[in-house]
Amino acid sequence: MDTQNYVDGFVCPVVRDNKERYLQVATKAAALFKKHGAIAVVECWGDDVPEGKLTSLPMAVKLEPHEVVVFSWIVWPSKAVRDAGMKAAMPEFDPAEDMPFDGKRLIWGGFQPILVA
Repeated sequence: MDTQNYVDGFVCPVVRDNKERYLQVATKAAALFKKHGAIAVVECWGDDVPEGKLTSLPMAVKLEPHEVVVFSWIVWPSKAVRDAGMKAAMPEFDPAEDMPFDGKRLIWGGFQPILVA
């Protein structure tokens, strides 16, 4: 990865008991993003995500006691490839598919790397 790449980042709450289901959906999505140009897709299951007093990841996603924070990112060769890849991938998602998380509490954004060490 270098500063010419583009990164989409995601944070969402997932019901702890839905880990395997989440992994199945994430695996399918990763293959789809890679088909459309992504370099890498990383999914991380939180195991040391402290609650803050003013701000925190659990607070940001309104984490409930039976949930865990998931942190994910997709690396693209460039923003142009990301824009085209997302546009191509979105129609291939099945909106009727039972997503194993609350999409209303998903936080995401696109980022231009400024340091890769």
